Amino acid sequence: MRSQSLRILTMILAPALLLASGCVGLVTAHPTNAAFSISPGTAAIDTNCTGCNATNAQGRAIHQFSATLTTGGAAMVTWSVAGGDRTSGAGSINEQGQYTPPSYLTADRVEVLVTATLDSDPAMAATAVLSITPGFQQPLAPENAALGSNGSVTLTGTLAEAGGSTGIHFSLSNTATGTTGGLGLLSPASCLRSGQTFTTCSVTYTAPAQVASTGATYVVATVEATGSSDAAPAARVSAPVLLNTAGVSSNPAAHQSQFSGPILLGSSGGSNIDYDLKGNRVADCCAGTLGALVQDATGRNYLLSNNHVLARSDHGNVGDAIVQPGLIDNNCTPLGTGSGVSAVATLTSWLPLSSKNTNADAALALVTSRTIDTAGTILELGSRQPDGTLAAAPPGVSSSGGKGEPAALALKVAKSGRTSGLTCGSVTAVDVDVTVDYYQDCAETKSYLSKTFSHQIAISGNAFSDAGDSGSLVVDANNAEPVGLYFAGGLDSAGVSQGMATPASDVLGELGAQAGASYSFVGTTDHAVSCLSYGDSTVANAQSRTLAATESAVAQKVLNEFHALVNPAAGILGLAVGKSSDHAGEAALLVYVDESLNPVVPATMGGVRTVAIPSNAHLVAAAEAPLTALAYGTPAVTAASLNQALAVKQQVAHNLMQRNPAFFAVGVGQSLDNPREAALVVYVDRKRTVPQMPAAIDGVRVRYIVMDRLHVTRSWAAASSPHCISRSPETKPLRLTWPLL
Repeated sequence: MRSQSLRILTMILAPALLLASGCVGLVTAHPTNAAFSISPGTAAIDTNCTGCNATNAQGRAIHQFSATLTTGGAAMVTWSVAGGDRTSGAGSINEQGQYTPPSYLTADRVEVLVTATLDSDPAMAATAVLSITPGFQQPLAPENAALGSNGSVTLTGTLAEAGGSTGIHFSLSNTATGTTGGLGLLSPASCLRSGQTFTTCSVTYTAPAQVASTGATYVVATVEATGSSDAAPAARVSAPVLLNTAGVSSNPAAHQSQFSGPILLGSSGGSNIDYDLKGNRVADCCAGTLGALVQDATGRNYLLSNNHVLARSDHGNVGDAIVQPGLIDNNCTPLGTGSGVSAVATLTSWLPLSSKNTNADAALALVTSRTIDTAGTILELGSRQPDGTLAAAPPGVSSSGGKGEPAALALKVAKSGRTSGLTCGSVTAVDVDVTVDYYQDCAETKSYLSKTFSHQIAISGNAFSDAGDSGSLVVDANNAEPVGLYFAGGLDSAGVSQGMATPASDVLGELGAQAGASYSFVGTTDHAVSCLSYGDSTVANAQSRTLAATESAVAQKVLNEFHALVNPAAGILGLAVGKSSDHAGEAALLVYVDESLNPVVPATMGGVRTVAIPSNAHLVAAAEAPLTALAYGTPAVTAASLNQALAVKQQVAHNLMQRNPAFFAVGVGQSLDNPREAALVVYVDRKRTVPQMPAAIDGVRVRYIVMDRLHVTRSWAAASSPHCISRSPETKPLRLTWPLL
């Protein structure tokens, strides 16, 4: 998966670019003249475009400028930029006034002069000034970790600055975006700066001597202020550290290393030619996760991962070398041009994404002799060892005969992936129709296609997955039985990881039908997984949102109209105005129901959502009843409600997604406002305006998850030093021939 907010760029600047840094000098904005004005006149951003006010067609953050005639209406102007950094330039601005900053700086702060020239009178111009400061070049490394008492981990942040004096401030917090709280200690930060490498700062986090309860503490990194009064909004990244009473120690860095012996799965890997060229130089590369080992009826072993990991989204060739680790973990150095990766398999087959007859993103690679652990062992899928680390173990196959088990709502699942290691989450929705975007290149600049999959599994949880976890095997945390193959994900507006997996049995079935073979997972007796769950902040985020005054007013009006419904004998103990968790930011009527009676509560009253909260008369009278429906745990969805929701979903999903492009996925999950009921789960593109988001459809509650559109989950990085390739990756791939096992 691409990183959800930041992308890894070059870590060592090419020598030809290492010029003296500098800026255009202090300049003054002149945003107004007699004919037109431009806005904003002054602004401050960083190289990540933190605080930018718009996105372009590709969803990337840009700073939007506009030009307005003094008589009103839009002015027809030509935009240009000047100044900026002497090495990386001034950034760019297109004809619509969308400005993109340079990717890095060689100074702590530079000024960019934005000029708009009137098309009808080139002598008439207006200018604005942008102050640019360095932002983060990548997430903290590692992006997450787990520790018991007194455990420690070193985290490193990288700034988009070569030279200069800017550093990183590290702090602890109870939340990913906070600045206070948190448990444990941080060492003083240590920074490395030079004119030839990006600035890196490291800090060591140490867990408390006693961990009283399991929960996440966040190491938060912010760019140190430059002292300018108009400094950009503080760029920020954070990494959760799961403090746990079980004493488990887990660092995903082990999943990104090269193995000296038999390869364990859940590790970094991918195609040896999964890179982009500029001329004959490798510019960037990408990779994912080697997910599982499968076997055909003749005993041949194959690596299972995604099409977009092993076959480069339909652009691979049979016989392409599959390497471990993936190229992003070897400075984009392919096998044959340097050391650091090993050939472990050859691409055999894949389900074409371009075909309307395929419903999975999957590929197989024939295992070479003695390269992969033949037991199908997956990193960290086993039990806790005496030193706190988690043992590697194969998946469980004894109860399903190696064919995998079906998913169910609220099922606790685990995955072992290249970037976030072993993490656990819950099945959020089943029978999901989802549209996923694919690209021809690692940098995602060349669109390939958008494919809609059906009957998929949705999984959520804080830090459940991140860029590079694509291809991970999703297993039932209770018995390690395969449940699905992870292939796409992203962060929602609450900062919760949302991902998609294809049911394991469907993956094996489609691959088998294509090859005329029968595949099964290689594994062992069913066993529990030592789950690492970082929690789920969905409800907490929804309840922390401030409601608009109009929302609260409408809910209060409806409360007054329906107050007569309070009838303890009928099980309705009280009403109050509150907040919906099914749709963050929307007001709701809190309906307190007798927990011993559980009366039916309609999805809406007077057009306002309802939240059904089991309680008792004493707590309601004392104003001590909870504000959410999940305060006392998560009850199971009734079978009748689930079947009703599945039927409605089948009827409306296609039309919902066709009528409004903002809806890119629809499935069936559990209502957070009334957990005994199933709900349609609709995924909404946060960059699009949605005219109508109904609270219920055909009597079924609707839960909305607002986020960026899902995309495939390879991780991407630019080469930190040049590698010259004498062949085209599209026409002459490196192929290897190996003896069969």
